[in-house]
Amino acid sequence: MIQDQPISFLDTETTGIGPLHRIVEIGLVQVIDRTIIESLNFQVYLNPDRAVDESAYAVHGLSDDFLSNQPRFESIESDLINRIQGTDLYIHNAAFDVAFLDREWARLGLKTRVESIAQVKDTLAMARVLYPGQKNSLDALCKRFGIDSSHRTLHGALLDAQLLAQVYLAMTSGQEELYFQTAQSTYQSSQHDCYIHRVQISDEDQAKHLEMMAQLEQSN
Repeated sequence: MIQDQPISFLDTETTGIGPLHRIVEIGLVQVIDRTIIESLNFQVYLNPDRAVDESAYAVHGLSDDFLSNQPRFESIESDLINRIQGTDLYIHNAAFDVAFLDREWARLGLKTRVESIAQVKDTLAMARVLYPGQKNSLDALCKRFGIDSSHRTLHGALLDAQLLAQVYLAMTSGQEELYFQTAQSTYQSSQHDCYIHRVQISDEDQAKHLEMMAQLEQSN
């Protein structure tokens, strides 16, 4: 029996939301044949070489002291590439995480970009197509599909990636799979249209955009 190609679910935690902030945790979950393969889970805490904002600490609880003893991004980036290369990579509010990962590679003087090594799929955008006008945060989706997220007292990259994988499996099960595929096609078409009209924006504008997206997601 030929197995499906793995699909990946990724989440990050950061020191804050601006362009000068850094990643402090990466979590990755892989699914094969609609089964979460726990042995393929990937989690790493990172030393950001800067302080964590109080607002970010309140979200994930990762302290400066704890992070100061963790590896730096350059020591794990090749491992991360090997795990996501060629996969469909599902991320909730993908623009946020992708921007942070791309900046980490740029700081190392590398031309690596997430979208050059994986097919990025934004589950938040897809959920908004499926459930317009409804709350589509990760917590809201877990509640909608009866997925227990009561242990999510703090955000964690691996925990959130695991929950996202469960949400995806629930959202694409049975009759909803057809609707999800339609939403995915609609989202990919809109991505293509946006790419045609893409322009360069400043770091300041990007920071304002990411802050607005984070505020919108929190309000949801």
